[in-house]
Amino acid sequence: MKFAMLICGDDREWATLSPAAEEEVMKQVFAWFERWQPAGKVAEGGIELQPRDTAKTVRAGANGEPVITDGPYLELKEVVGSVIVLECDTIDEAVEVAATWPLAPGVSAVEVRPLLSRE
Repeated sequence: MKFAMLICGDDREWATLSPAAEEEVMKQVFAWFERWQPAGKVAEGGIELQPRDTAKTVRAGANGEPVITDGPYLELKEVVGSVIVLECDTIDEAVEVAATWPLAPGVSAVEVRPLLSRE
């Protein structure tokens, strides 16, 4: 079964890291992938999103036509910064894998959700 692992946090914290601190965090992230990819738990590698200020949001306007705004629609402290698709037998197993993600500056939560299959 596939699960989305959503890496959430305040991307503005990440931007404050020194190059050395960023490199250290990335070493931890690469080590995480080196642990779980060979075990068959990573179905699709990480998709890292650019900072929130690069986002555009589309929503329905008053007349039903799309309205496009800069940035995320809601003013949130936490945003999704990365998505990884896990392949695990149960959500409990997916949570065990997700719980080993490095909780570095800018990462305040890792959410695990089953993917919906319409087969």
